[in-house]
Amino acid sequence: DAFGVLPPISKLDKSHAMYHFMSGYTAKVAGTEMGVTEPQTTFSACFGAVFLPLHPTKYAEMLGKKMDENEVNVWLVNTGWSGGSYGVGSRMKLGYTRAMITAALNGELNDVEFKKHPIFGVEVPASVPGVPTEILDPRATWADQEAYDKTAADLAQKFVANFQKYADFANDEILAGAPKTAVEASV
Repeated sequence: DAFGVLPPISKLDKSHAMYHFMSGYTAKVAGTEMGVTEPQTTFSACFGAVFLPLHPTKYAEMLGKKMDENEVNVWLVNTGWSGGSYGVGSRMKLGYTRAMITAALNGELNDVEFKKHPIFGVEVPASVPGVPTEILDPRATWADQEAYDKTAADLAQKFVANFQKYADFANDEILAGAPKTAVEASV
C-alpha cells in the first residue's frame, strides 16, 4: 500500500479474507513500472484475474470453505508505506515485516489484544514481538492525522468502486468484508 493507509499486519476474519482476496489490491509506485510517477491503485481479482477461468466469487468461496475446514488464521501484510503516502512516509522496514510474519507463523499473535480498524474492519494487533507498537496503527504514524483520514476514506472508496463489478454475484458474507465508507451529502 503506497498510500500508507493499511496496517502493516492485520488479522482477517472470513469475510475480510474473501473480500480482500477478490479485490487483489496493490499499488504501483514510481520506479516499478514505466510511466508511473505517483502511486496508483490497482486491483486484480484474486491477485491473478487474467488467469481465472471461473468468476472470482467462486475462488473467494473456496477460500472461505478452506478457512472453515482448516481453522486457519489469515493475515494481511502491508509491505508498503508507513507515516504517510509515497513521498511523505517511508517504506515499511524489511526487518519489521519479517518479525510480523514470523510472529504470525509461530502463533505469537494468537493471544495478543486486537483493535478493529475503523474503516477497513480488519483486526490490528496491539503488539508484535520485535516491532515498535507505534507503527502498528497506521493513523498514529502520520503527522497529519486528518490527511490520513482523507486518504483512508479515498482508498476505501476505490475498493468499493472496484468491487461493484462483482457485487451482484457475491454473497452477503463476502460483501460484509467491504470497507466502511461514509456517504457525503451533496450541498
